[in-house]
Amino acid sequence: MKVGLLECDHVREDLMHIAGDYRQMFPALFSQVAPEWEFVFYDVCNGVFPYSVHECDLYISTGSKFSVYDQEEWIFRLKDFVNEVYKSGKKYAGICFGHQMLSEALGGKVEKGSPGWCVGVHSFSLIQKTEWMKPELDNFNLLMMCQDQVVKMPPNSIVLARTADCPVGMFQVGSNMLGIQAHPEFPKIYNQALMELRAERIGQVKVDAGIASLSLPTDELTIATWIKNFAAL
Repeated sequence: MKVGLLECDHVREDLMHIAGDYRQMFPALFSQVAPEWEFVFYDVCNGVFPYSVHECDLYISTGSKFSVYDQEEWIFRLKDFVNEVYKSGKKYAGICFGHQMLSEALGGKVEKGSPGWCVGVHSFSLIQKTEWMKPELDNFNLLMMCQDQVVKMPPNSIVLARTADCPVGMFQVGSNMLGIQAHPEFPKIYNQALMELRAERIGQVKVDAGIASLSLPTDELTIATWIKNFAAL
């Protein structure tokens, strides 16, 4: 399967030594469950887009320091591209910013979440089971690093999972579009580094709790397997 990674941001230079950029993190994750996947990289935040939606079988959209409602040319262009993916029937998996982009591009709405920042390990509760959720998990833990949240769902969508602070933790639009408000690709050490760098914005109490939560187990390999299964449908 040919997988297009839509890079909506890049890791800071001073943090690259931890796990590289997104183009290293995502292949590192999926190589454990889908070693046959061939990744192609599109630096969309710098204006590099696929010439055609048919270049890849699956598109994965990364996280970003930007918000999907920011008035940036590349963000408008990405919304148009996500619409093209939806209409084409190609598969899409949005991670954090990519999850929010899925909502905004197809008629939903994203705002700053009322709980504020979600950081560290969060527990997701499954609301709706699907055929591609194998192995089965009713609850799973994933790393989060977000302030924005989906507050209005696009048409033809269904919420699949939620957390205590994030009502739309995972959702699906139609049969080919998936959004996950979490970071299965992040190593815990990278999540911690981001929390420490953003402590003033996030708040030290929340950062301390987020760092303490890193002792909990996480289920990124199961979620990566789910994405693999979803893409294969």
